[in-house]
Amino acid sequence: MDALHLNDKNFETEVLKAQGPVLVDFWAEWCGPCKMIAPIIDQIAGELAGKIKVAKLNVDESADLAGQYNVMSIPTLLIFKNGQVVDQIVGAMPKDRLLAKLNSHL
Repeated sequence: MDALHLNDKNFETEVLKAQGPVLVDFWAEWCGPCKMIAPIIDQIAGELAGKIKVAKLNVDESADLAGQYNVMSIPTLLIFKNGQVVDQIVGAMPKDRLLAKLNSHL
């Protein structure tokens, strides 16, 4: 299962008004580390389906949203609960470490 693709139009509905936790991957096409973790993000979307919503936001297409959440370097992963950021991960990390971080919010 692939991650949901976010944009300026669906961000509020899919993330801020979501029931339960949402992982948002802020990425860009030209970002090497972003491409490195992309398959991991998609795997997590499948493995944790029903427990956490997994979504991706292209910072080049939604620069205002990236700025609103102070995303200075990518990949940046933000975990939202009830419309608020509850955790932040900057840079690529192995799947097991990422899952451990996510599990603390489930």
